[in-house]
Amino acid sequence: MRDKKVVVIGGGAGTYQVLTGLKTYSNLDISAVIAMSDSGGSTGRLRRELGILPPGDVRRAILALSDLPFARRTLQQVFDFRFSNGKGLEGHSLGNILLAALTQITGSMDKAIDEMARILNVSGSIFPVTLDKTHLVAILEDGSRVYGEANIDMRDFKLKLPIKKVYLNPKANMFSKSSKAITEADVIVMGPGDLYTSLAPVLLVEGAKEAISSSSARLIFVVNLMTKRGETDNFKASDFVDVVENHLGEAKDKLSHVIVNKQIPQAKSKISSWYKKYGSKPVIDDLKRNKNYKVVTGSFIDKTTFMRHHPQKLAKTILSVI
Repeated sequence: MRDKKVVVIGGGAGTYQVLTGLKTYSNLDISAVIAMSDSGGSTGRLRRELGILPPGDVRRAILALSDLPFARRTLQQVFDFRFSNGKGLEGHSLGNILLAALTQITGSMDKAIDEMARILNVSGSIFPVTLDKTHLVAILEDGSRVYGEANIDMRDFKLKLPIKKVYLNPKANMFSKSSKAITEADVIVMGPGDLYTSLAPVLLVEGAKEAISSSSARLIFVVNLMTKRGETDNFKASDFVDVVENHLGEAKDKLSHVIVNKQIPQAKSKISSWYKKYGSKPVIDDLKRNKNYKVVTGSFIDKTTFMRHHPQKLAKTILSVI
């Protein structure tokens, strides 16, 4: 399967889990197309102060695809290290600072990614979905707007009102290399990860849906394990798929497989208690089996960490349908 080209699109921890699994358990030609709308924490400060594109999700993708044997152990700790004090440094991730420096040295985020990938011996490719500076905006059910990915992600404004729509402001055009990677892919994997703030910002970029439509790739969507307060409250698996299909437009006909977890965590487990505190619930599989896509179920929870997909279990399931 070495000659198979797989593109993973999205951002955040979900994309990192998929990339880590596929990198570890396959010889596929892997590319990542990463969302460029993050506006929180260290990333948000660097965007505001330096005018660069957000480096946070890119940092994770680079680590996931590195061939260095110590990358995921030592380098992940180094790249994710956050300064707890120091004027101007407090709260910043070292990996974000390195990517910010390379962006200023090379003149663009895509070149910074290439340099960092060379330094860390990455096999595969990481592309920003766009080189345009844009921000995510959410329209709530009553017409109110929430500006910025971080504010949507950690929303406390009219918390009980569901999100009606998200859009990019200003509009952004797709980076040519991202478009080419998707067009030439044999398999495209979307999700898991935050539905509106990690996956949607990729599909909202001008040219993304068209690239997927023109590709002959098998399109796979991985449904989240848990709902998220203020973003996907009370969503079932079908709600996730509906939102994805809405963002895909005509490209939704490309959807071939939906992967959904069937393992419900124990209500009294430490992980469940932590999520319950923040209003999150397990995503229930209510998908109809008579759709154009095939539903693939399994037990994917990584019990060693927060409620995330186990890279090995998820990768093996993805590989089984390629």
